[in-house]
Amino acid sequence: MAQQFVRDPARERRAEERARELLRSTAGEEALEMYERLGFLSFEHEGGEYGYLIYPHRPIVGYDARSGELLSEYCVRFLDGSDPEAGERLPDADDVLAKWLALRMDEQHTLRAANVHPLGRQLDPAMVRRDLVDARVFRSREGARERNPFSGGGTTR
Repeated sequence: MAQQFVRDPARERRAEERARELLRSTAGEEALEMYERLGFLSFEHEGGEYGYLIYPHRPIVGYDARSGELLSEYCVRFLDGSDPEAGERLPDADDVLAKWLALRMDEQHTLRAANVHPLGRQLDPAMVRRDLVDARVFRSREGARERNPFSGGGTTR
């Protein structure tokens, strides 16, 4: 008989904290801040032609970086095999990081392995469009902060 998984909110919180630290140490402070503020990551291909919105436990959404046109949903799943008693679901930040790494390390393989669906199959296109705008605003603010480190608010000496 299969063992029944029992949710442990305290364990899940600790796992998410560790996952966020791993996201920060791997993808950087800006990626962690975007994830914490927006709940997803936005990753644009180095050529600037297209990008992805990376959601925890939801499809990756491809988009045209120049026009903002939403292209497809890419369904990929990464399982946690580290602790059978905790279930197979990764903490949210780990799921986002796994997708980010997969796209950065071997984008073509990740996309070929994904189940590809037209936009709207699992995610509301209006929500995704709002998220894309939020990601662009976030990046433009971060760029302005890098150019002027004193523009981030707070007090200066």
